[in-house]
Order: sequence, then structure tokens, then C-alpha cells
Amino acid sequence: MDHQEDAPEPLLLRAPPDSAGLRLDRALAEVLPEGLSRSRLAALIRAGALSLGGETVSDPRAKVTPGADYLLLPPEPEAAEPEPEAIPLVVVHEDADLIVVDKPAGMVVHPAPGAERGTLVNALLHHCGESLSGVGGVRRPGIVHRIDKDTSGLLVAAKSDVAHQGLARLFAAHDLDREYLALCRGAPDRADPRLMGQPGLTLDPPWFRFESLIGRHRADRKKMAVTRGEGRRAVTRFRVEQAFARAALLRCRLETGRTHQIRVHLTHLGHPLLGDPVYGNAGGGGARPGRQMLHAARLGFRHPVTGESLDFTSEPPPDFRACFVEMNEP
Repeated sequence: MDHQEDAPEPLLLRAPPDSAGLRLDRALAEVLPEGLSRSRLAALIRAGALSLGGETVSDPRAKVTPGADYLLLPPEPEAAEPEPEAIPLVVVHEDADLIVVDKPAGMVVHPAPGAERGTLVNALLHHCGESLSGVGGVRRPGIVHRIDKDTSGLLVAAKSDVAHQGLARLFAAHDLDREYLALCRGAPDRADPRLMGQPGLTLDPPWFRFESLIGRHRADRKKMAVTRGEGRRAVTRFRVEQAFARAALLRCRLETGRTHQIRVHLTHLGHPLLGDPVYGNAGGGGARPGRQMLHAARLGFRHPVTGESLDFTSEPPPDFRACFVEMNEP
């Protein structure tokens, strides 16, 4: 029986025009869809899954050709190992190709060592059955992007391979609208010379705009950090929605989507998220929230199959609102 019609479509990876002299895996990592890591890309290259002009490129250390269009053949979809679980989901939108959910804080997006059950993937497998896209691989069916375990809010997953690849292209090109609400320690103030003296911070009133490189922390490889010379470009816009005596409510917009980006950027600027035990202070600002106060409040994008403009919003959950009220008390 001929199964070629089920083979995954190649992914087009256009090398950044400013990538001259870089290793192939490092340069193409900049345009990878979320869900594929640089190490996974290098393994796929060594396995002969990458081509340029019809010729296989098998050395991830080879120099990239800036601006060139490489084709990456994703691995064949594997049967999902995670078991479906009847976990309640707040479904904001669902059609034949994708599903948008409002993830609660405390839920891991996809299985990982130590978190094999109770994940969003387990819930989606139960809710969607076999319709989830297999492009994400054995542990990440349907997953195009993720938000941290203790971040609440909106997330989109793919139910068809064509939607998965279309959404992956949107995320790789940063062609989406993503806004987060955050409660941070102190209030960013454009009159603060320490803040405004930070390299990479500019003003686009009423927004602050911070651009940096983000990479692994030198001393703690489980953490990310603002780096110099090595890392991936990260851009966050934020504005003060409301300032309190010891904290502030921020609205943050992502121009890129790096791991822990908002948490790392705000901590670097001296305004860590309330409740962030990794990058900030688990308390701070007088409040004692049980998690980092970050909520994915808005997600807007063009439907990868129908072309329809979609825009979704989510109100912060009770713990976020309670912390906000506490900060607002005299």
C-alpha cells in the first residue's frame, strides 16, 4: 500500500540575510518554528533531512548561505505516547484545523520527565482524539508554541498538519499579536535614569521597547539571561497600565517568542514579576502570590487555512486579580 500521501511536507527555512559566517544549525535556529530546537535541527541535518537546491546538506557545522531557502523534511509523525486524560479545558475557539484554549496556571503544556501526566497534551488528546497534528512529534502533538507551566492564558494548538505548518510559519515570522498582563515589582518610570540607561531600552510612547539577546545563563543552565554576543534576538514592548506604591500592572507585547522572555527582560531591567521564584522574588511588592504573575491575555493571528482574522482575549484568573486588588489597596 502506498503511504506517500501521508508523508510530512518539507518546511521552508530561509536563512537570515545577516547570517554570513554562522554555522548552519545556529543560523537556521533563528527561523525554526516553535517546538523544534537547535539540537533537534542539528540531529535532523546529520540524518540527511535538510537540502539546498536539491542537494542534501548533512553537516550542521557548515557555513550557511545567507538568504538561501533550505528545505527541512520533518520526521514522520509518531504515535503519541501520552495517554488521553479527561481534564477539563476552557475552549475559546475550535474548528477543523485548530483549537484555542485558556490554559490554567500550574498546567504543563507537554509531557516531560517528571511531568508525564496532567499536561495540556494529555487533555487535548482526550478532547480532540486523533485529529491533533503529528508534526510536533511524539510528545508534542499539535503544539506550535507554549507558555510556562505557571503562566495562565491563551494558547493555540493545531489539529491538522497544514494548520500546524501555517501556524509555525506565523510564529517563526512573529506575525501574530500576543499580549500579556504582568504584575511586577516597582513601576518602570521613564524619569528613572537607571532604567533609561539600560542598553537596548528605547521609548515609543506609551510603550517601552527592550531589545537584547537571550541565551542560557552562564552559571545556571536551567535559566535564561540577557547575553552579549551569543544568544537569540528578543524584543519586548511594555507599558504601565497602573502603578501602585510597590508594584505595577504592565501590558507586554511580544515581537519575538524566546524562552522566559518577559520574565528575563523585566528582571534584567530591575522589575521582576511578582511571585517569580526563578528570576525574581517569590514575594516582593508586599504580595505573596503562589506563582509568577503573568497572564497571556490576547492572541491574534490570521487563520492559516481560511485566512480569517482571529483575535481572542482572556481575563486574568482569580489569583492574578486578588494580587492586583492587594496591590491597589492603600
